[in-house]
Formats: sequence, structure tokens, C-alpha cells
Amino acid sequence: MRGGHLPKIGKSGASRHVEAEGFEGHYEDLDGYTIGFETYTADADLGPFFKGLPDDRCQCPHWGYVIKGKLVYHYPSGDDVITTGEGYFAKPGHLPEIFAGTAVVEFSPTAEIAKTLEVVTKNMEAMG
Repeated sequence: MRGGHLPKIGKSGASRHVEAEGFEGHYEDLDGYTIGFETYTADADLGPFFKGLPDDRCQCPHWGYVIKGKLVYHYPSGDDVITTGEGYFAKPGHLPEIFAGTAVVEFSPTAEIAKTLEVVTKNMEAMG
């Protein structure tokens, strides 16, 4: 931590912005973790974006909080449904499904999420 101060960031101060149809994300790396402020305006089954990762599933752990809406993490053993006001831990090996009207704040190890996003970005580009 710099100067003994707690590293912090808000959505408006995040340095990276990603926009796609039905999605807006704002990201910042703080001391080895990436904080993501994500908003979804359309339902999205994100499974196809993870093709090429081990088991074709996201291997990055995430800790988060659902500000509003609903998301589902699909695992081979079953589904975890997280709704407004709930915090969560998504263990490796999941596929996310998001619903319109959802807003989350999510924390991920920066090195792990970078490996995942490399594959996701390639898949998004291939799908147009």
C-alpha cells in the first residue's frame, strides 16, 4: 500500500472501461486485485466466451456483491443463484449467466483475470 493509505477506487475513477451490447464495465487494479463495477442491460449467457480455458470454464475466483438484479454461476455440480444484496465467492470452474438490470461489484486476482480475459477477448472477436 502506498504511503500507508488504504488503496481505494470508485466506479468513476476506474482507469479501464469496457462497453459491449448489454454491458458496461469499469475496472481498476489495486495491489494485485482487480475491482470491477459491472452493469448489465441485457440477459447474457457468457458460457461461449470461455471456450479454450481448462474445461471451457472460467478458472479465476471472484468475490463480489450484487447491488441489484441477479446472476447465476453454473458449475458441473449445480448452480449458485445470487440476488440483490448478496455477497458471493465464485470458485474456479464456473460459467456466469447475467440478467438484465443487474449491477455488481466484483474482486478478482489480477494475474488470474488477465489470463481469462485474454481467451474471452479472442472469443468475443471471433464471434463478432
